[in-house]
Amino acid sequence: SGINSLPPLTMARPFPPNSSDSTRSLPHRNLSTKAFAVPRRKAMTLILTTSIFSGIGFHETAFAQPSVGLREYIDSFDGYSFKYPQNWIQVRGAGADIFFRDPYVLDENVSVELSSPSSSKYKSVEDLGAPEEAGKKVLKQYLTEFMSTRLGVRRESSVLSTSSRIADDRRMYYQVEVNIKSYANNNELAVMPGDRVARLEWDRRYLSVLGVENNQLYELRLQTPENVFVEEEYDLRQVMDSFRVNKVSA
Repeated sequence: SGINSLPPLTMARPFPPNSSDSTRSLPHRNLSTKAFAVPRRKAMTLILTTSIFSGIGFHETAFAQPSVGLREYIDSFDGYSFKYPQNWIQVRGAGADIFFRDPYVLDENVSVELSSPSSSKYKSVEDLGAPEEAGKKVLKQYLTEFMSTRLGVRRESSVLSTSSRIADDRRMYYQVEVNIKSYANNNELAVMPGDRVARLEWDRRYLSVLGVENNQLYELRLQTPENVFVEEEYDLRQVMDSFRVNKVSA
């Protein structure tokens, strides 16, 4: 049928970093978690290290912290599983099927999105086209979500990498990495252009893993500030590599 006949790649808007958690509960599911006994870094170490990175404005792997422990999240109702840092907390009512975030770096999070089973007929992740085409769609979706009506806001974005892999479940997954920077004028109402100086608001990396099962498109989404990504890349790539989709019984 071709990609043009498929429903658009739709994903929920990311949870605002400084918003309070909603109290809406998720539907009851058959869920389980498994802990891995590796100690998480000290919270103060993370805060101080992140502050150092932000303050000096460049990235040095010498400040990288030891690997954190991972916990496994299994959703047998919707048919997917992944691992996430064991001290991240679940946020309810964030709009995604499941959403966890770092309690100290509030704009670092992981979520999973599913296409509608009634309107999608995905047979393979290759229905999205080549990984490069999927990367363009993912970036376009992020930019749509981050569209701002504020004056003087400018976004810079790029697809950093796209790839495909066959996992141990013999399914193909696409991986997409993008960077988005947001700039805003310090005085957007100034009459003279020289008085409107653009400043960097945030600089983030978005990592997506796409898989298909049960005629649905699944997407694991990781969001992290670029300076934190340098520190936590090993753990975040473990999260990406752990994502699996599974067939559910009718």
